[in-house]
Amino acid sequence: MTPATSPPPTPPAVTVVGIGADGWAGIPATSQYVLRDADVLIGGPRQLDLLPAECTGRRVSWPSPLRPAVPALLAAHAGRKVAVLASGDPMFYGIGRTLTEVLGDGAVGTDALRILPHPSSVSYACARLGWPVEETEVVTLVGRPPAQLSAALHEGRRLLVLSAGPGTPAEVARLLGEQGFAPTRMRVLEQLGGERERVLTGTAEDWPHPPGDALNVIALECRRSPDALPLGAVPGLPDAAYEHDGQLTKRHVRAATLGALAPEPGELLWDIGGGSGSIAIEWMRAHRSCRAVCVERDPVRAERIGRNADRLGVPALRVVTGPAPEALAELRSPDAVFIGGGLTTPGLLAACWAALPPGGRLVANTVTLESEALLADWYRRHGGELVRLAVSHAVPVGGFTGWRQAMPVTQWAVRKDPGRPGDGAGPGAFDGLRGGTFDASAGTGGVPRTAAGPGHGPEDDDYDALPGDDR
Repeated sequence: MTPATSPPPTPPAVTVVGIGADGWAGIPATSQYVLRDADVLIGGPRQLDLLPAECTGRRVSWPSPLRPAVPALLAAHAGRKVAVLASGDPMFYGIGRTLTEVLGDGAVGTDALRILPHPSSVSYACARLGWPVEETEVVTLVGRPPAQLSAALHEGRRLLVLSAGPGTPAEVARLLGEQGFAPTRMRVLEQLGGERERVLTGTAEDWPHPPGDALNVIALECRRSPDALPLGAVPGLPDAAYEHDGQLTKRHVRAATLGALAPEPGELLWDIGGGSGSIAIEWMRAHRSCRAVCVERDPVRAERIGRNADRLGVPALRVVTGPAPEALAELRSPDAVFIGGGLTTPGLLAACWAALPPGGRLVANTVTLESEALLADWYRRHGGELVRLAVSHAVPVGGFTGWRQAMPVTQWAVRKDPGRPGDGAGPGAFDGLRGGTFDASAGTGGVPRTAAGPGHGPEDDDYDALPGDDR
């Protein structure tokens, strides 16, 4: 009697194959077999051109934009053996991530999705440069603004920049000069692993090379110009790092505020009354995955926030121009909220509190007695920490030196605890805001202004309106 044998495993519906500049000869036998056996071959034109004639599957180029087209493209070839070509490692800023998100993380390693990586451009570059991969920071400019490189620039750091095309090295050299890193040594590594591999060298201040090959990685050894302003990696950047009209949370208060907000990777901040955007900007600088929305009613300041965000390396900061709380209506629920202005605007504090999920944090700063009274009332009902921050600076006093104190800042910091009595803002507290208005009842902490003089309306009477003092 012939013993039963198990059938051969079913090949995955989609196999992602990494391929480098060395083409067919540079990929292992397993990957070559998958490509020869595929019914459909999907990739970019450059990748598809690297395959020999023995890969007889139907060749399909990715449409543009790529990501929205993925589900329909896979559905059109359902039931067939599909091989997707990727540059280098598919899971390193590659199509592998997109496919796992479309098919679900559980698809990897099953009959739905298999990934066969190739050495990434970063691995090749570090091997050529003698740089330890684990100590080398990588910034991608593929589909992203060059400004985001700014946040990674620090004296002595080694960076690898994934280039968006032949013009990227010149753009990077220009940005380095603008950011005070003109002496930085640059090396552009083209066609890594291929027959046409070459390295171009120079410095940012006198980059001598015209645009070269589109397939390149830029290696930077950062050197700051002697007169450039040093920007640290922790909250509390120098005030001179910001363009502002006086509406700026000064560095010592800013550092304390970010400490109370406690950003964690991937979290979203609402910065209400953005001023010059310093809190949102330094929140995003805390980790590359942190996100923020700055709400600022003044269009001139809103534009200034955008310029500050670009210059300080967080161009993804979203700026919403409009008054709060109305401007909050369509925003995604935050992990943390900072209120730097307009605290006595009816319904603002209640709207922010209602929008926070359990465990979310709220920090509010003020210098006025009216807003301080409001924070004291919320502190009484919801707990948290109420502190007063006072900063003094040494200044000349005749031929001597004395202390000049800035206006003290009252800060309320609290974490929303669903188990604490009264920690909810009440059923439907946020509903009115969704319709474009928010009616603050007596129980929500709103304080309407009934007798405001010129320049002292509900949005002009507290922390946001004192340009000469710490914000």
